[in-house]
Amino acid sequence: MFLSNIALLVLAGFVGFAVISKVPNTLHTPLMSGTNAIHGIVLLGGLILVGHAATGFLNQLLLVIAIAFGTINVVGGFLVTDRMLGMFKNKPSPAAKGADDHE
Repeated sequence: MFLSNIALLVLAGFVGFAVISKVPNTLHTPLMSGTNAIHGIVLLGGLILVGHAATGFLNQLLLVIAIAFGTINVVGGFLVTDRMLGMFKNKPSPAAKGADDHE
């Protein structure tokens, strides 16, 4: 059972890499936003499990660590997405900026 789970994990890693490597650069921002939304749902599930997991200290500790890392992933992903979208905002033209200096 353990060996088949490891084989499935490795296979999923290769398939994920093959799929992501073929995504054009213009689609990375929308995919990042979608991934963050999905990971937010995973965090909600982790928080629900913390409330119901009374089976031991180790389970609680692992859930808290997973929630902490998931939160870091979601927040960091949204910051990166916001920064990437900021690159597409219109910047003021130098002529308009220079006209304000003479007033």
